[in-house]
Amino acid sequence: MNRRMIAFVIGRLLVVEAGFLMLPLSVALLYQESMTYVTSFLWTILITGSIGFALSHKQPKMMLRAREGAVIVALGWILLSFFGALPFVFSGDIPHIVDAFFETSSGFTTTGSSILSSVDTLVHSTLFWRSFTHLVGGMGVLAFTLAILPSQSDSAHLLRAEVPGPTFGKIVSKVSESVRILYIIYLVFTAIFTMILVVFGGVPIFDATLLAFGTAGTGGFAIRGAGFAMYGNPVFVEYAIAIGMLVFGVNFNLYYYILIKHIKAVFHDEELRWYIGIVAASVIAIMWSLSPASHHFEQTFREVLFTVASIVTTTGYATADFNQWNLFAKTIILLLMFVGACAGSTAGGIKVSRVVMYMKSAVVEVFKTGHPHRVMSPSFNGKRITDKDSQRIANYLLVYILCFIVVLLSVSIEADSFTTAFSSVSTTFNNIGPGLDAVGPTQNFAFYSDWNKLVLSLSMIAGRLEILPMFVLFAPSTIKKMLAIKK
Repeated sequence: MNRRMIAFVIGRLLVVEAGFLMLPLSVALLYQESMTYVTSFLWTILITGSIGFALSHKQPKMMLRAREGAVIVALGWILLSFFGALPFVFSGDIPHIVDAFFETSSGFTTTGSSILSSVDTLVHSTLFWRSFTHLVGGMGVLAFTLAILPSQSDSAHLLRAEVPGPTFGKIVSKVSESVRILYIIYLVFTAIFTMILVVFGGVPIFDATLLAFGTAGTGGFAIRGAGFAMYGNPVFVEYAIAIGMLVFGVNFNLYYYILIKHIKAVFHDEELRWYIGIVAASVIAIMWSLSPASHHFEQTFREVLFTVASIVTTTGYATADFNQWNLFAKTIILLLMFVGACAGSTAGGIKVSRVVMYMKSAVVEVFKTGHPHRVMSPSFNGKRITDKDSQRIANYLLVYILCFIVVLLSVSIEADSFTTAFSSVSTTFNNIGPGLDAVGPTQNFAFYSDWNKLVLSLSMIAGRLEILPMFVLFAPSTIKKMLAIKK
């Protein structure tokens, strides 16, 4: 195990986080907040930056392997969440470190689950840092680090472990250049969306920026207790954010193809067509189920569209308490929590591409049972799904289910109902935010014990990294090598 290289990359990661913390510090100074908040960020910057510089002051002349890449990504996200939680603890906004770790893990993983009962008491700098973690975590912190500090020729191992989806692909020959292009598209879209909210939605620039962070990163932390009703054009804001969430749930490679005028690749993308179809079918089905009790078609449509967009992209914003919807509608919502959006987007979940490939492989296997001599090969995006691909997807789903069950057993000890326990795990593991019952859109996760808050925090990180890097990190063989324990 290459411990010196692991320490070096994690050190760089902490230095980058210390740089990020300069932004909320600037916000605290701009809004002339009390010295408590100024010093909370200063101390965090000093601690995080010092440790980061100590670990990365000298680059070892070694290469990264896949195992080290997985360890760096998993350990790096845990440490980012821990050090990112310190401003909440130092300021007293979230004095308990476990609660602060949960909140920060939820931010970086773009989950949006919270232990806070109200956000109206939070100052501007704290609100900014909570939402800014969504922006950074959406495309990946290590991806950002590689984009601004490209030096690792073997950095693909890091990206494979961090980028969500069943496959990892480059849009240009160099990994760092690919990441840089996608990050530029991501940030430009975020800036454009911010201005749309300001100009057409009547949203103040500060609120618009934070809402854009949450929408772009598909995170969904609330920034105002009153929701969108306090803005100049709340109906426009709801539609804009609903469409924005769907836009950021698309594979960002497709936006690059649009920029280089490779439009056919976009229209021929099978995952995109399934993604649009799932959203449309879900909206129609829920609208049909709610229509007997609905008296305002436009409002119901808006709430349903917003909720479906929020859940399928795993953002977690809420304009309606879907906890009060009928069982049919809530069942669809629960299913969407698992599907997620497209691979290569900022969304969580299993991903549309995996679900489609698994379904196609399963259909072929069923068909072969009745026609054993017929040769059939399922395909996706014009490419044959090989036995290796099918096995890899099946293995991932098996590991996913096993982890889900383990976390569910832990949470079920404290939850007041199966719905609460199941949706708590569903919403954290798939990086969504609100669940059902006691963790619904108007509730929070504060009632859980410290143990289960830690379990759910690690569940959020595992879900964001798609499980396997966390397995590698906590494998006994990895721990022995990290600690240099010999048999």
